[in-house]
Amino acid sequence: MFRKLALSVALLAPTSALAQELPTAFYLPLDMAQTAARAALDACAAEGHNVSVAIVARSGVTSVVLRADNAGPHTVGSSTGKAFASASLGRDTAGLAEFIGGNPQNDGLRDMDPRLVIQAGGLPIKIGGALVGGIGVGGAPSGDIDTTCARKGLDAIGAE
Repeated sequence: MFRKLALSVALLAPTSALAQELPTAFYLPLDMAQTAARAALDACAAEGHNVSVAIVARSGVTSVVLRADNAGPHTVGSSTGKAFASASLGRDTAGLAEFIGGNPQNDGLRDMDPRLVIQAGGLPIKIGGALVGGIGVGGAPSGDIDTTCARKGLDAIGAE
């Protein structure tokens, strides 16, 4: 009896495993990340701004960093921190800055991870509704300009 039961379980196990759908994970392919970064860098350059652009994966790992020839030394860290904040928290960094500034009880968000830069210029990257990463631009004269350039990067790859 025990042998028949064990044989039945062994024969049925592969069938049920095959019937399940395997999970899929959304991610940002490197070529798309490079395209987005280049488009953002070019958009700022067209306006005469020397910036750095960073793309990070949803995991927070940096995928791409581009730095204009005359961008300030702080711009790489700024762009990477903005991209990280957007990927990590799933929100634009200008909105995060307003959220924290208008709600003193949320001040701790600024300091919860030293990699976060919560200033305008970071946007989450969403494809098909899924958060796949973040883009950050740093070095333009204002965060609004950084954000506009980041948006151009998202537009170049059809991201939300």
